This record gives sequence, C-alpha cells and structure tokens, in this order.
Amino acid sequence: MDEEIGPGLDERHLETLRARVSRSPFHQWVGLHLVSVGDGTAELAMDLRPHHFNPQGIVHGGIITAVADTSIGLALRSRLRPGLTHRTAQLNVHFLAKGEGNRLVGRGRAVHLGQRMGYGESEVLDGEGRLLARASGTFIVLPAPGAF
Repeated sequence: MDEEIGPGLDERHLETLRARVSRSPFHQWVGLHLVSVGDGTAELAMDLRPHHFNPQGIVHGGIITAVADTSIGLALRSRLRPGLTHRTAQLNVHFLAKGEGNRLVGRGRAVHLGQRMGYGESEVLDGEGRLLARASGTFIVLPAPGAF
C-alpha cells in the first residue's frame, strides 16, 4: 500500500464512512447496511425484499453487482486519506450460483491502492454462506469535490 494514501486512518474517518452509507438514498432503498469497514476490508449485508428478485424468482444480477461494487469500493475507501474519493472504472462480476433466500452478504478487500488507481475484489454470499458471485474492480482515485 502507498503510505501517503493507505495506513493510519483514524476511527473518525471510518465513522464518516459508516454515516455516509447509512444516509445514502440508494443504500436505504436497496436495504444495504454496513456491517464492518476498516483496514482495507468491508462487509455489507442486506435482507432481500420482493423488489430485489427478477421475474424468475432469483435475485436480480444488478443487486448482486451493486453489493459487489459497494463492498470493494468501501474496502478501498477505508484506505483512502480524507480529501480523496474514488469512482468505479471497471467491474467484472462472475456469477457462480443463483441468488435465493432472504439475505445477501458482500465482503470486499482492497488488494492495491496507488496514487491514481485502486484494485479490489469481493465475494457475494447468500444468507447460508453459499458463494453466489466473485468480483474484481478497478477504481480511479481523485480529489473529493470541494476537498481542495
């Protein structure tokens, strides 16, 4: 990890991330909540509702993708110093099993974080711990609006 961006974030910064997720209109609508974040990892969970399923009765791939993207993004963000943000540049999702049941869990981890780019990976599981998808993503690191 790059020392300038990575280690040494304080609990105040991590609490800001937690608050940001809890206030996000998207995260509220989808029902996604942050279980843990810090040190380059993030875990999210959500209880599934009828609007999360496709017409075949399985979890919509877009919901699984959103969980994967968010878990990687928050894992990377937990390593960013205040004043920086990130945007998803590329995301690969490999669907391994159909989503059923009543819960999803996303576990993301920051693999590499540099001055301009970050890379992370995630797993999305159902409530029974069955692996539904693996994802990898590249993120652009940039100044947060109004930070500088």
